[in-house]
Amino acid sequence: MKIIDAHMHLSHIAEFKATAAEKSFVDYSAEGILHEYADNNVVLGIGMGLTETKQGAFPDDEAVTPMGLDLAEHLPSQIVYCLGINPHKLDGQALAELEQELQKPEAVGLKIYLGYYPFYAYDRVYDPIYELAASYKVPVVFHTGDTYSERGLLKYSHPLTIDEVAVTHRSVNFMMAHFGDPWVLDGAEVVYKNRNVFADLSGLMVGDGAQCARLKDSPLFFAHLRHAITYCDHYDKLLFGTDWPLAPVEPYIQFVKELIPEAYHEDVFYNTALRVFPKIKPFVEKDSL
Repeated sequence: MKIIDAHMHLSHIAEFKATAAEKSFVDYSAEGILHEYADNNVVLGIGMGLTETKQGAFPDDEAVTPMGLDLAEHLPSQIVYCLGINPHKLDGQALAELEQELQKPEAVGLKIYLGYYPFYAYDRVYDPIYELAASYKVPVVFHTGDTYSERGLLKYSHPLTIDEVAVTHRSVNFMMAHFGDPWVLDGAEVVYKNRNVFADLSGLMVGDGAQCARLKDSPLFFAHLRHAITYCDHYDKLLFGTDWPLAPVEPYIQFVKELIPEAYHEDVFYNTALRVFPKIKPFVEKDSL
């Protein structure tokens, strides 16, 4: 089975480097992720654009929009990206540069960091982003749920805030990163209710293979997640993602395989990503030639 990783990172972020060195023990480099992808038949990774102006600054008010992937000098062909948005740096010049970047084949979506930046999804500051998404037919990805920084503010990252945006912008597809964890039942309702809202299953645990296995097999740690997935009952609207480097690729694949009934694996691991991110089709078709 071919796999698309719908949520990964490849940026010079101090916290990611520390996590790779101290918790997940992955080789946090372009070579490292490509090696893990090759071993697990992952044909494409969708990186979430993110930068910080000084070490440890994220969420960084000074980061310039659009934020990209800057860990590799040249991105490999197996990696595309969503352009990261800093709402503090979203003037006319930033919007013009976003539009220019969206014309590149490898720019396949837009990423808004709810919770990291203190703006709700429905804040008017993001209206131009939704207009660009509609014009270029790319999805908007929202960070939702727990923030990987103590400086984040959780009230802004609750998944219910996406409902209003989804209703107002029906022509845009939205992907809820991390399914709103720990508010996954609320996230499930937003996905269930709105035809244009999807969710990825990335970033639900942090650590190496042994830690992933321990959490996966815990009788209670993911009880809320299993409940929400069953309640949502829309496996065709869920996407596989790793949030690499937070966890190695192989154990995270195994974790999601056990969460999702086998009959829906093709959708969750591959097909739904093609629906949500239509610009990636040439990249995966090239892989199959």
